[in-house]
Amino acid sequence: MEVTIDQLVFDEHGLIPAVVQNAASGEVLTLAYMNETSLWKTIQTKETWFFSRKRKELWHKGETSGNTQEVQKISYDCDADALLVQVQPNGPACHTGETSCFHNLLYQQEDVVLDVISVITEKIKERRQQPVDGSYTTYLFREGIDKVLKKVGEEASEVIIGAKNSSRQEVTWEISDLVYHTLVLMEMLDVSVNDIKQELAKRHVQKEVKDDE
Repeated sequence: MEVTIDQLVFDEHGLIPAVVQNAASGEVLTLAYMNETSLWKTIQTKETWFFSRKRKELWHKGETSGNTQEVQKISYDCDADALLVQVQPNGPACHTGETSCFHNLLYQQEDVVLDVISVITEKIKERRQQPVDGSYTTYLFREGIDKVLKKVGEEASEVIIGAKNSSRQEVTWEISDLVYHTLVLMEMLDVSVNDIKQELAKRHVQKEVKDDE
């Protein structure tokens, strides 16, 4: 695929802001700056490279920490003066160890629904890597896959029972239990939410496009 960046608008310092977003969850990870060289290196290596305004030099995200970012897609805005870089992160984006640099809350409406699947997935991964006594998720990992498979089967049965009872509240509760235990199973088998999204896209989105041809 031929790539050209001639249409992009860099500022007087030769820089363009780049919003880095988790391609799977949609979470904004950081805001950094690129010049032409770092943008080309990002495209060529498929990992994020930026330009440090403070140090006046290029830097490769994860070069020292190992928390690299695998680039999935790069888009630019309507004015061509800002980039959206969608990545698969291999660790925290922030130097503090936080998943995102935007972890300090300034304001939030009480009824805002967070990307709870992403939050739970990260917590499950954390419990696998750093067990905590008294944690139910830690207990499941210690018991092993057979225990988790049993719970998935039980929760699937509970969903069926709730549906037969025509109880919206019961079905909501049981599906939530099923989703949680399925996410634990996915972590055990190293299957990501993104893997599921890609498979669903192949089955449905791509099929619809092909049918329309």
